[in-house]
Amino acid sequence: MIESLSPRLHSVLNRDLLLDLEDRERAEALKAFEMVRDGSGLQGKRARELEGQARFRMMEKGFEEVCALHGGQLLDGGVLPDTDLKVFQPFMRFEGDGGGVILGLAAMPDRHLLPGKNKSRLAGVKLNYHLAPRLDFDAGGPKIGDFFALLLVSRDKSRSGVLEEIAIGVVNSEYTAFLFYEPLDQFLRGAGDATAPETSPLSPTPADVAGVTLKKKVIPFVPPEAAQQDEGEEDKK
Repeated sequence: MIESLSPRLHSVLNRDLLLDLEDRERAEALKAFEMVRDGSGLQGKRARELEGQARFRMMEKGFEEVCALHGGQLLDGGVLPDTDLKVFQPFMRFEGDGGGVILGLAAMPDRHLLPGKNKSRLAGVKLNYHLAPRLDFDAGGPKIGDFFALLLVSRDKSRSGVLEEIAIGVVNSEYTAFLFYEPLDQFLRGAGDATAPETSPLSPTPADVAGVTLKKKVIPFVPPEAAQQDEGEEDKK
């Protein structure tokens, strides 16, 4: 269950893939800022909103391209394996021993806070039902196969065009807490206890992740791209 997350993630999401993703996502964030600054003629709130929308779309495209170069397979028809659940964001599947990892991209409002819900992510986390502890007396419950993980990014609020943190996270099937959260640099070192305490985006508890402690009560900032990530999905509801 939860204890199997770290070994599987490390075995399937290799170092070269993650380093290339980090480089590309940071480059796309900077490119979006420079594009709006130099070419839009907008300032203030209009410029920030446009930058946020452009940043996520550009990062999403870069995410898909880098994953494909490293052998990731875009979900066929946007349907999660062995389900009838359809997704509208690029989810890339990587094969591993005993099952695969389906990787998506999401923007966090701040470090260690759950990204906004949308139809795609809500469908994705349903694969993580079997990761939560539960009684299984006859061993007839769901078996570990594919599970859904996210490459998480949060922007630096003090420096335009800069990402503050990139992390690997696994969200529970109820979309209420991280089962696993580790900043990318720590994940690449393969050190430490990667499981995170139960947290929610509205009332996070203090968490000690890579020396970062959150305030007891946080009202998260919602970046402009969060409201735009599901553009086109409303028509499909």
